[in-house]
Amino acid sequence: MEDNSSCSSLASGRSQVSFLMRTLERLSSTQCLKLRTDETVPVAVIAIQRYLSEQAEGQQLQVDSYSYDVTITDGVWRAKCFLHPGLNYLVHKNTLKTGSDISVTQCSFVYNERRLGHGYICIEKLGCRDERSDVLPRINNVNSLPILVKHGMERSVVLQSDVPLQISRKHYLSLWNNDDPEGDMWISTAPPSDTVLDVSKVILLCSLESSLRISWKPLPLLVKIIHKSRLRYYGKFGLKIDYPYQTYFEVADQSGTMSLVLWNELCPEFYKRLNVGTVLYLQNYTLKQSYSNRSRPQMDHHRMKNFKSVEICLNPRNPASIITVVSPKGVLPQWGLPEVSYQFTTRSELENLANNSACDVIGLVTFVGRVERVKSKGNMGPEKYWTYRWVHAVDGTSDHPFILELFSSSQTEIFNHICPMTYLVCTQMRVCQVEGALPYLTSSCETEMFITGYHKGQPYVSDTRVKSFIQWTKTLKDNIVLQKTAVGGHYCYPRPPQKFTQSTADTSGQVPLVAAADLKRELETLQYREHKKLAIQGQITAVRYMKNLKTSQSEGTEEKECEQAAPDPSTAEQTVVGTLASSSSECSLASRGKRRIQMSKAAQSSPNGDRTPSKRRFMHKNTEKRREQREEEETDSTLEEVQCEESGHLQSLSQADSNALSWDSSSWSKQKQEVAEHLDQGGLHQDSISRRFTFDEKNDLLQWGNLQPTRWTSEPTADTIPSAICLGYYQLTILGINKQIAVDAAFFPVVHSDDPRAVGLPQDPHDNTMLSSLSSGFLWPVSGAANHTNSTLLEPEGMLLTASELEDTHVVCILDLCHLGGDKVEILINKVYRVTEVSLD
Repeated sequence: MEDNSSCSSLASGRSQVSFLMRTLERLSSTQCLKLRTDETVPVAVIAIQRYLSEQAEGQQLQVDSYSYDVTITDGVWRAKCFLHPGLNYLVHKNTLKTGSDISVTQCSFVYNERRLGHGYICIEKLGCRDERSDVLPRINNVNSLPILVKHGMERSVVLQSDVPLQISRKHYLSLWNNDDPEGDMWISTAPPSDTVLDVSKVILLCSLESSLRISWKPLPLLVKIIHKSRLRYYGKFGLKIDYPYQTYFEVADQSGTMSLVLWNELCPEFYKRLNVGTVLYLQNYTLKQSYSNRSRPQMDHHRMKNFKSVEICLNPRNPASIITVVSPKGVLPQWGLPEVSYQFTTRSELENLANNSACDVIGLVTFVGRVERVKSKGNMGPEKYWTYRWVHAVDGTSDHPFILELFSSSQTEIFNHICPMTYLVCTQMRVCQVEGALPYLTSSCETEMFITGYHKGQPYVSDTRVKSFIQWTKTLKDNIVLQKTAVGGHYCYPRPPQKFTQSTADTSGQVPLVAAADLKRELETLQYREHKKLAIQGQITAVRYMKNLKTSQSEGTEEKECEQAAPDPSTAEQTVVGTLASSSSECSLASRGKRRIQMSKAAQSSPNGDRTPSKRRFMHKNTEKRREQREEEETDSTLEEVQCEESGHLQSLSQADSNALSWDSSSWSKQKQEVAEHLDQGGLHQDSISRRFTFDEKNDLLQWGNLQPTRWTSEPTADTIPSAICLGYYQLTILGINKQIAVDAAFFPVVHSDDPRAVGLPQDPHDNTMLSSLSSGFLWPVSGAANHTNSTLLEPEGMLLTASELEDTHVVCILDLCHLGGDKVEILINKVYRVTEVSLD
């Protein structure tokens, strides 16, 4: 009796202090199973997990392809809740994210009508808080908190396991792509079998091609893995397969090589355990004709016969394949299995390789870009995204680094930990030769990556070129290499070609030219870290020199409520995008000191003496309202005196207002009154600028450059990384060719050689006018790191004087779009073409 009383008292005590417990109790007592509360008690988001949605019976159109389970805690209990599909856009925009606090203002309890003892809380309305969590710092170990389950459902395995609340789905997907293993079901290690193998009856691969159409009982195979592909998820609505995964291996014996396919639930069991160099003893496999429309590794360097007509299939049933992983100690030389072979290429040899040829590389990483996403094209099933990042690595054989475009290879523990100063090996990279620029390498489906800490035991460690690279790294000094490192920021390679070509016959590879209205739609539907490159034609009607980076509009605000009521999630996305901020923020600029901007009449006049205001003026847009606000504020800020001879008097501007240096076309003041919509959310953000790498800040910089994690950990947050030093940039207004929609975009030119964007940039001399700089992407000459000073972005007023050549000029602008999370959208000008630089095919 005393024990029961103690338990009852404990539960009662937790109920008093736990918001989640009180909420569940109120849901249990209400007649309608729905609860709206005015309490604004914060709960922390500790996990967001994604899976393929259930399709309701008779439902023709799925609102969203994926569903989300959100695990929250109030510091006393953990509760896994279902996120109403109308709130999914908050995950798409990374507004709802792990490690942050929310307040649940409306929820309901949903019973599963086809399963006894199963139900869950559905979050229908919530308030998002952008600042750091108040709840999580009070928790020592979040995994030690008990899981909140409704009374009577304690025995539910689903509610206690790492599986979706929607019971028709058996597993979670990675939060931001479909290719990475996610969850506890992926077995990474298992002891190799010590079973004594009967190899007397094994069949060679060369004999399998003739066996395809013969009814026979397959004899065992003894093979070695020589290539491994990334995972492929092929789930879709209506597919009655619990674990729809597939992956390819290339295996070899003494007679040649052949493809092997691992299917469905065998992937979680074996994918992480089967690696290049692993020896397999296979029984109960099947054979089928090879699928021709897939990528394959280039294997000429193996100098072995490749049997392409047949592939080996390993299935979980009908028949159930038997896979025996042979211990390395048990592999005998008399089996005649071939050694794994590589084709390492040095950086000095790269220019000589044919386009699309394959190679392996090793290098010391000097730059790691942020992880971005791009939507997969031509996908017939639910939408999916590829995740990728750009990396620079040097090997000592060239002044140029390897430029690597690395897509996720289903090796999250490696992909997310690539950082400067690590030794990186990438296999089966494809060469991309670029006219007029440095070649780069892009990963293939068969690419594998390895970084420091993962090289031990890999077959390539004995390769002579790998040994040569290691010897070279012993001559380096860390402090010197560190000065040339960088992490994160905007990066895009290669630059657009010299001429913009619009082909009606072949649209592959060209940047799509979109209408201004389509650009608006693209911005509205852009998801977290999604990158798009688009072209828009029109006129540049205004240029403003900016010193301060943009910040999120939500910064400093307490909370905003988000509801599930909108029937179309895109409507909610439009609301979020439509309120994107245009305020400037905390970027600390290097002090330029007091200076007087003197503009002589000669400097303002055109060569022919034409002094039309539209071709020579600076416009300092200080409205009466802003002037009155400044007069009311008591500030000690240093004032700059700016003399504009056109206006004929001195204007004193505070340091904060010095970003008012600008040029407008003569017709813009009238045109902007007639514009139907001005998309002004574009700008340069803290996340747009790369940071110097240091070992002390390694974990924070890695977290900053990676995608928002599925699960919160107690590691330091990326909020602690230092703010970027902003040397100034230009904010341009582009008016669409039909003069109905205008869009703001930032131009952030390359000015010094230690900027990662300077690598591979064609640096032909130009006259540093506004138009030539927009065309080239840099200020000439690009200064060396030793000459880099805080005044590198020289005299913006001088460049603005040349902006008059933009007057009434028809241009095509290449824009890079990237959603940085929340209400932050990056819109950057990559290149501007004059109409004379455009060709039609």
